[in-house]
This record gives sequence, C-alpha cells and structure tokens, in this order.
Amino acid sequence: MRGGLRLQILLLLGGLLLLAFVPLFFAVATYTSVTLQQLRVGHARALGRAIAAHVAEVRASRTGADLMSLLRAEIGTEGVEAIGVYGLDGARLAAAGEPSAVDELPRDAVPNRERLREAGQEASVLTVTVPSQVGPVVAVLRIDDQAARAAPLVRLVGLYTAVVGLALLVIAYFALTRLIVRPLDALARGAERVAGGARKLAVPKTSVRELQDLGTSFGIMTERLIQEEDKLRTKIDEVERATDRLKEAQDRLVRSERLASVGRLAAGLAHEIGNPISALMGLEDLVLAGGLTPEEEHDFLTRMRKETERIHRILRDLLQFARPAAQPLSGEEEQEPGDVDTAARDTAALVAPQRSLKEVSLQLDVAPGLPAVSLAHEQLMQVILNLVMNAADAVGAGGNIRIAASRQSGGVRLLVEDDGPGVDARVKAQLFEPFVTTKEIGKGTGLGLAVCRGLVEAAGGSISLDLEYGRGARFVVDLPSQKA
Repeated sequence: MRGGLRLQILLLLGGLLLLAFVPLFFAVATYTSVTLQQLRVGHARALGRAIAAHVAEVRASRTGADLMSLLRAEIGTEGVEAIGVYGLDGARLAAAGEPSAVDELPRDAVPNRERLREAGQEASVLTVTVPSQVGPVVAVLRIDDQAARAAPLVRLVGLYTAVVGLALLVIAYFALTRLIVRPLDALARGAERVAGGARKLAVPKTSVRELQDLGTSFGIMTERLIQEEDKLRTKIDEVERATDRLKEAQDRLVRSERLASVGRLAAGLAHEIGNPISALMGLEDLVLAGGLTPEEEHDFLTRMRKETERIHRILRDLLQFARPAAQPLSGEEEQEPGDVDTAARDTAALVAPQRSLKEVSLQLDVAPGLPAVSLAHEQLMQVILNLVMNAADAVGAGGNIRIAASRQSGGVRLLVEDDGPGVDARVKAQLFEPFVTTKEIGKGTGLGLAVCRGLVEAAGGSISLDLEYGRGARFVVDLPSQKA
C-alpha cells in the first residue's frame, strides 16, 4: 500500500536530515575529542614545567631531605602520582610516589630535552620530562578518561540535532498539510461531487501558485466535460426522436404491406373461387332450364360436384395457412413427433404412381439415426409432398429430384432440390406468400409454399430458398428436434 504525498515527503525529508546531521554529529564528537586531547597535553606540560622549576629551586638551596619532603608534598597535586629527579648525566637521583607510578618513571632521562610520553591502559598515564640547569625532572600524571569528559558535550550535540530535526519534520508536516494536502483533498472532494452529479467544480483557494493553476485547469476541464455531456444528451434525444419516427414509419410500412397482402389475398381468392362459381352458376342455369337427358343431368351434377370440391380445397388450404399447426382444431388429437426418414420414404411411395413423376428420377439420401422432429408425421409428409410436386412440375420428363436429410446442431436439415430451370427472379421475394405462383390458371392456387411455411414455423423451424444453388432450385427446411 502506497503512502500519501505528505508521508512520502516527510520520509524523504527525514532521510535528508539523517544525511546532513549524522556526519555533523560525528564531526563534532571527533573535534571535541581532539580539542580535549590538546588541552590535556598543554596542561600536562605546564604542570610539569611548574613542578620542575620548583624542584630545581629546592635542589639548589636545600638538602636532600628537604627535596624528598618537597617531592612527597607535590604527590597528588593536579593528578601527580610520581616525581623523579635526575642528574645532568641522566641518572635518576631520587623518586617519590606510589610504587606502581614510580615504575612508570624512566631509568634514564635525556638532559636538556623536553619530552612527553603517554603510557598505561587507554593512555591514562602521562609522563612529562622537563630539563633544568641541575638536571631533568620527570613527572607522572594520572589523567581522567577524556571520553567520559567529552560524553556530556556529545550527548548535548546529539540532543540538539534530534530536537532540530524533529522540529523541522513537525514544521514540514503542518506546512505540507496547509499548503498542499488540504487543497488537494478539497479538489478531490469537488471532483467526487462533480462525478456524483454536481454541475460545477468548487475550486479551493490556495497560496500555492501551482495548486491554484491545477484547480483552475480542473474547473475548465469540468466545464468542458459538462458542455460535452449536454451536447451528448441533446444528440441522444435527437436519436431517440429519430428512432421514434423510424418506428412510426416502420409501423406504417407494416400496415401498408399488410393491406397489400390482404389485397393480394382477396384478389387471389376472388380469382380462384370466381372461376368455379361462374361454372357452377352456368351449370345450374342449364339444369334449371330443363330438357336434359338423365345422362346430361348426371354429367352436369358431376361437374358441379368437382367445382364445389375445388372451392372446398381452396378454402381448406387457406385455413391451413392461417392457423398455427401447433394448435390443432377442435376435435383433432395431438399428433406424434415426426420421423424425417419415414416421412420421406412414405412420400416417395405415395408419389411413385403419379403420372407426373413416372418419368422423373426421385433420389432419397437420408442419413441414418436422425432424431425425431417437432413437426407431426402427417404435416411433415405434407411439406415434403408439396415441395416434391412443385419440383416435378418444374423439371418435367427426364428431370431429377433429390430428397436429402442430415443431422445438424439442435435438429434436422431437410433438402429438396431439382435440376430444373429454377425459380423465376420476379417471385423470389414473395415466394412464400399466399396466391403467389408461376403455374397456369387452374393448375395451382399459390397456397402450397405458404402452407408449408406456416407448418414449419409453427413447429419452431424455418423454410427458405437456397439463393446460391445454381443447378435448379433447392429448398432448405430446418426443423428442431423433439424435446423429451
């Protein structure tokens, strides 16, 4: 987890203070130690010279006993632990002091030469040789631990450094909080309010020029974003209004197309029913006029029966097209799912005796193990029969028709194809609408493909003309498998 700006700046400042004050602390400690060492040496020389002068004066005017008394009297003064008196030849003549301190005195002293020698553990013993006219005098001084003397001063310097560093960090903390962190927090809260729906960014005032410029830039950016949002809302409203207009236009187009379909349906129905009705009326007039032989009357009645059956067949096909196959008429029992293989073979056996198919080659290519489909057997045969009869009318004698079926994802694909002239381009777009046909009058009602589409779509499938097939016509029927 990353720390905030304030914490990171304080850590950086703390690191800089450590880099600045730690070397300073060690420099002060080293300088203090060196200075105390120099003071110690100077004090030892001054003390040694004073003692040597005093001893030289006593040696010139007093006896040896008085000299020893003086030496013993000097022991303990300013840390003096031993004093040695030497002759002009450097031999020691007399010595006074503690035995351990006397051992620190040299056996021979070099006359006419001042010397300074440190001895003992941790350099706590200082030996000073001072020449004189009657012979050198050597003093052994016990000095205190200079590190202990320097420790208070070093601690004071360290305390001062820590206090100054802490004060700088505290001052930096409050300065960062007031000058940077608070304005940034205020700017962030203002941005959150804008994100929550506010229409204006409240820019906090600050004495820091960079932050003031940043807040001004944020305010300008917010105003531009709000303007762009307003423009986008306006565009969205325009698109919605355009969509509504398109929907209204589409509804009007659908109503117009529906009216056109109803018109074509009425015209086709009038044409298909008008001919047999005209024939019926003419035959009825002949029967009513009388004077017919029984054979002629029977012939006229037979013709009237055929025309009536023709009208009945047209109306039945129209009703079959209009109602969904999944909703059987009252009195009809729900039919079992269809088997494509069985329906194809039954259809082939049914059309084999037909005169129009005696000179046509009918080929079956059905894959084994196809699942049952949701379209009932009788309706499935009706679809295949209609497609096969249309193909037979198209190819004529010597033509070829192929019925193929294969498994596909979720169901079965049924193909009925021929090598005839194909479908007229003028009727491809309305091929599955009622009363659309290219056959001669009396040979087709134009309801066959429309009924097939109604049956297939009611079963959840689809039927279409393969527009890419170039060797005739191919109809593709996709039927979903029957759910258990």
